[in-house]
Amino acid sequence: MIEIQDIYKTFGDNEVLKGITATFEAGKNNLIIGGSGSGKTTLLKCIVGLHEPTKGKVIFNGEDFTAMNFEERVPIRKQIGMLFQNSALFDSMTVEENIIFPLNLFTDMSKSEKLDRANFCLERVNLKDKNKLFPSELSGGMKKRVGIARAIAMEPKYLFVDEPNSGLDPKTSIVIDELINELTQEYKITTVIVTHDMNSVMGIGDHIIFLHQGKKAWEGTNKDIAHTDNQELNDFVFASKFTQAAKEKL
Repeated sequence: MIEIQDIYKTFGDNEVLKGITATFEAGKNNLIIGGSGSGKTTLLKCIVGLHEPTKGKVIFNGEDFTAMNFEERVPIRKQIGMLFQNSALFDSMTVEENIIFPLNLFTDMSKSEKLDRANFCLERVNLKDKNKLFPSELSGGMKKRVGIARAIAMEPKYLFVDEPNSGLDPKTSIVIDELINELTQEYKITTVIVTHDMNSVMGIGDHIIFLHQGKKAWEGTNKDIAHTDNQELNDFVFASKFTQAAKEKL
């Protein structure tokens, strides 16, 4: 479980986050949604320590992450997996080498153990025997799946995902959503996803927080969205006929 308490973040005179409090639970897809400039990615970066909050606390399973120095944060960082928006694969490395990369950095596993782990992760994301391919030989969906395989290589307790469906077609997006959902439930991971994809929201949104102008403007599940009277949320979520039709089915 991850708790964020009264998180503020200011860049110069620009106050991006304005006192956000929320709890993200294990085994659930915790989605952060909102319009451009609402603070979604800034909040994600504050949670994982890429930005330091101007004020407030980030707590991982009862441990105050914000109060720790670099060395004290290492054990928690080893439990974090991240899938970046562009997958962030190393072009000069094979699929196998990309997945083994964090194992080289953070474990003392033997070469054979690392290979076994890489093969397990590849099989788990339905990319068995793709070890020796390079990122340039992969489709966009395959790159995302390799990114997921690398993110789970360290058996993380926490998985952070930034716009997982960016640049993907609708069918591939559903495959990625289902894979993230399966892994979250299977391993009881605390998964935090930043997304603007309303199909993801309606499909796997166990717990959703909606940011508007740097504040938490709404919190609930995807089914709760169908009955909300929050005008800003309605304007954001049901901007298309497709998502309006999805609402009517709930």
